[in-house]
Amino acid sequence: MNTDPNTSSRRYAPWNRGAGAILGVAAVIALGLSGCTSTPSPSATTSSPAAPTSASPTTSSSPSSVESSAAPTESGATASSSATPSTTGTATTAAAALCTAADLAGSLDDSGGGAAGHIYMQLIVKNSSSTTCILDGYPGVSLVNASSDTPIGAPAVRDASAPSSGPISLAPGASASAALRYTQAGNYPSCTQVQADSVMVYPPGATDRIIIAHPLTACSNSAIQLLTIGAFQP
Repeated sequence: MNTDPNTSSRRYAPWNRGAGAILGVAAVIALGLSGCTSTPSPSATTSSPAAPTSASPTTSSSPSSVESSAAPTESGATASSSATPSTTGTATTAAAALCTAADLAGSLDDSGGGAAGHIYMQLIVKNSSSTTCILDGYPGVSLVNASSDTPIGAPAVRDASAPSSGPISLAPGASASAALRYTQAGNYPSCTQVQADSVMVYPPGATDRIIIAHPLTACSNSAIQLLTIGAFQP
């Protein structure tokens, strides 16, 4: 049996070298594995860009937020202003218009009799239209020949003792009247008598007229006042 230590160490030297090589390879593999296991740290880095992604909708939505918040302030004020007239228009009924001759049918009632050369009549107008209209004040009255529509003599004088009592709301089919006094033409020696066949009536404030057939003797002298008219009464 050989007990020489040198021989023994030479015998095991190749094994030692092989073992060293194996350990070296194992170390390299271990380092490689540790490198693989350390790669999750970038995943934390890659997750961080998610923040800008969520931030970007906030940025893009802010213009509509500003626009919508600004719009109600201004348009809301405008709508409030513009709504005021609508509310008033809805709450307030439109005022009826003044009656015109086209709205009315006229007649004369002379059954009131007379005294001292006067004839007392009622000038009656009836709303023949389909809408309510307003009568307010004195009518204009003259004697005419219907064929010419030219007043004969002076028009009626307003009777201060029979003033208007206020606007009359004349519904369809309703009537109003005014006191008309006629003085006989024969009471005036200087009267140049002309036969009239109608009475012409202008409703208060109107520019068209009603012709009512009613024969009366007129004076062509414009200085002689034969007619006196009161304001319309309900």
